[in-house]
Amino acid sequence: MAAQPAPTEPTGIPVLILKEGTQRTAGRDALRINILAARAVAEMVKTTYGPKGMDKMLVDALGDVTITNDGATILDKAEIQHPAAKMLVHVAKSQDAEVGDGTKRAVIIAGELLKQAEDLVNKNIHPTVIISGFRKAMEEALKVLDEIAVSIDINNDEVLKKVAKTSLTSKAVHDAREYFAELAVTAVKQIAESRGDKIYIDIDNIQIIKKYGGSLMDTQLVYGIVLDKEVVHPGMPRRVEKPKIALLDAPLEIEKPEIDAEIRISDPTQMKAFLQQEEEILKKYVDKLSEVGANVVITQKGIDEVAQHFLAKKGILAVRRVKRSDLEKLERATGGRIVSNIYDLKPDDLGYAELVEERKVGEDKMVFVEGCKNPRSVSIVIRGGLERLVDEAERSFRDALSSVADALRDSKVVAGGGAVEMEIAKYLRRYAVKVGGKEQLAIEAFAKAIEGLVVAMLENAGLDTIDMIMKLRAAHEKEGGKWIGVDLNTGNLVDMFEAGVIEPVSVIATAIKGGTEAATIIMRIDDIIAASKLEKKEEAGKKPEEEKKEED
Repeated sequence: MAAQPAPTEPTGIPVLILKEGTQRTAGRDALRINILAARAVAEMVKTTYGPKGMDKMLVDALGDVTITNDGATILDKAEIQHPAAKMLVHVAKSQDAEVGDGTKRAVIIAGELLKQAEDLVNKNIHPTVIISGFRKAMEEALKVLDEIAVSIDINNDEVLKKVAKTSLTSKAVHDAREYFAELAVTAVKQIAESRGDKIYIDIDNIQIIKKYGGSLMDTQLVYGIVLDKEVVHPGMPRRVEKPKIALLDAPLEIEKPEIDAEIRISDPTQMKAFLQQEEEILKKYVDKLSEVGANVVITQKGIDEVAQHFLAKKGILAVRRVKRSDLEKLERATGGRIVSNIYDLKPDDLGYAELVEERKVGEDKMVFVEGCKNPRSVSIVIRGGLERLVDEAERSFRDALSSVADALRDSKVVAGGGAVEMEIAKYLRRYAVKVGGKEQLAIEAFAKAIEGLVVAMLENAGLDTIDMIMKLRAAHEKEGGKWIGVDLNTGNLVDMFEAGVIEPVSVIATAIKGGTEAATIIMRIDDIIAASKLEKKEEAGKKPEEEKKEED
């Protein structure tokens, strides 16, 4: 039997496995594109870092302007599209959600790590080896951070004020930072709760209200809640001392039924009786409130005009359509209880304050509920001569609140001003020698990336980076040089702890973790497969006549 010829391989025939129009980038090119995009985001944020950092002006599609140097706000408003660059936006958001500060630090660390990784890849070191080295370096950095951190007395307000001032140094509110730091410490300590051996702090229990007009120094802390509403009826009192406050989640009006209903009235007396019945129901509501002793009523729902009249006659101050979140803050501040059925209201459910008063702030009227006994919720009314400044002051104040809260939770701090970064880098270089091999290069690159934060800070201050880094490295090698950093005003090396530049441990630890994770995720990608947007473009580009022909 004759032997069968072996089947030949088809040549020159393209095999399509992806949809037409799909773009694919693989290998080194994919890695390079992703690193470039992520580094571009880090470079954008880098110029805002440190006490001498600059601001960014962001203009959205509607023409609204935001002027800020807050990392999370910049990345959120910039509407970044590149998928790899978006990862740094997520890092900033998670940093903001976790510790409330240090967003720029996390993004810059990621950018610096990718910059170092690119150099290593160009030296033919495999990304997997680099990632392994970075992970070891991160774990060592966190261990060193925990070892060098200094425990603080959480009852020492001066230390907490220094933490708040450090957070506010690079912000637009620099001139008022002393005052803002004091307010931040007072507000956070007021809402802090001890649960077992831990301190629980929910920053949302600090209500921040912005009103432009006046100066930053007119900002005030209210031991209670400020409602951005006015008293509903001109006949009501505008000031009630030692009030008893009813908090309602129920309307003081006759609600329309959920289903359509029809009432047939055949003569005017029936109409009159119907209206009187409505009036009687509202009068009973008001009588019930008066009976339990309430002289201030704050409700989430509406108040009918007839009910307003009855309340005014009884001398009860009323505020309507208050946000649910504000009502819950009032509950925590006044010790009252939100009631959903007026007839269930009891004297024990009423809240207490020293004063409820309607005041004019700027052009608006606001109701101040203040002087609560031991408020678990407080308010800050931020003032400023310019709307943009008030917006930035709010962002800055939130960072300061978060820093103080982190310091209270951690009860451990480190010195800022480049000191902690230089100390971590020093330990990492020693650790790299112990590890050896190609991973040693990755760990040394990690140390250089951490120093990149100090370089960014020095560049923004206009100082000679190479000279200053060498001086810092030498200072940290000496005995007792652990907290040596740079005074950016003079360019001198100083002990940052003595200078009062202090940061919570968790802000730095979270930034190192977040930055490293983002960098390693980007480095693991060796293939980008982007689906085509061709069909949508074709659909959008169709002329009406063509569509009509198709229909025919």
